[in-house]
Amino acid sequence: YSDIWVSAALAGVAASFSSGRGGADFGALSDLPTRSEAAIKGSAYMVAWMYVIREFEDAIDDCVSCDSGLCNEHSADASVHAWDEGVAFYAGSLEGPAGSTDGVMAYRLAEKRCANFKTCGSSGKQAEGMSQVNYDLSVLFLEGKQQLLAGDCAAVRPTVDKIVSKMTTPLVQGTLRYAFKVGQQGVSDLESKAEGAVFAASVLPLVHHCDTLSGRSDAATIYEPMKIGSTATGYWPDVKAAFERNYGCLGITCAEVGGILDANGVKYEMGASPCTGAEPIYAPIAGYLPGSDVTEHAKIDLDQKEMAVALAKGDYAAATKAYKQGGNSMKSGGARTLQGFSLSAKSKMYDGCHGCPYKHFSMF
Repeated sequence: YSDIWVSAALAGVAASFSSGRGGADFGALSDLPTRSEAAIKGSAYMVAWMYVIREFEDAIDDCVSCDSGLCNEHSADASVHAWDEGVAFYAGSLEGPAGSTDGVMAYRLAEKRCANFKTCGSSGKQAEGMSQVNYDLSVLFLEGKQQLLAGDCAAVRPTVDKIVSKMTTPLVQGTLRYAFKVGQQGVSDLESKAEGAVFAASVLPLVHHCDTLSGRSDAATIYEPMKIGSTATGYWPDVKAAFERNYGCLGITCAEVGGILDANGVKYEMGASPCTGAEPIYAPIAGYLPGSDVTEHAKIDLDQKEMAVALAKGDYAAATKAYKQGGNSMKSGGARTLQGFSLSAKSKMYDGCHGCPYKHFSMF
């Protein structure tokens, strides 16, 4: 996907995809600002961005399956070397040991956008300083490295998922920034429109994935008015709302994205303040951001706890009641129960269900 986009921009030809999404005709609109922005930002924020994640995935593979340093070059610990490569590709050499405005990769994008959206500082509430994204990523990078060194391969997967969400935030901010400039303020220079298009293209696959879960068409709502060659105007509110509907799916929040500051960096532009969760952003569950309300479902652990408390006293009657009747995790027809999980399992996972029998249930 990313190579087709960048190569087409460099060659001045059309980029088309079998999915029918994300196309861009650099032959029809072949001016230097358009092709230059599409190629430069596409290379950094699509090609290299994706490969950073590939290295983190490779680190997990090496941790699980590599018995020697031969499965990755230059390191006795292949998984850690792959992890280090991911961080290197994220930041690049121009950032130096402590970060530098000379940087041109995803690390620098996070720094630029935090000043536009007031998401700098460890709290993410400032308009200057290191971006909250890079603060958080520095912690996650170290955490992943320590997990790999300890051989705790399974623990690395949640860490990588969090990293991807953090890396997504500046792409969303970039898309929103140019959707506001072009789609609200009426900026019409070719460079700004091309920047908006490439940022929209960078997040298109992520939002489309969310569409497959929600049944919406938010990816098209974002990309179509911003694509190369579009003459659409007034689309800012639609793009903003489309993104906000998918923050839970993307693993990011309104506060992490922030809002667009005015030219003086003092207040937010009208209509561009941070969202406040009109589309519900539900409470995290052990680091996971659910896209729906499962508050009552999670309370099943209170029945489990009541069982343990009762059995610690030898109170089998109370333990049986907690197991069979529950009372903490409510649903429309009453209380869901731990016993119900088992009694309904065969009908839901073995007999008559879509895709039956479920692979793991059949093992039992």
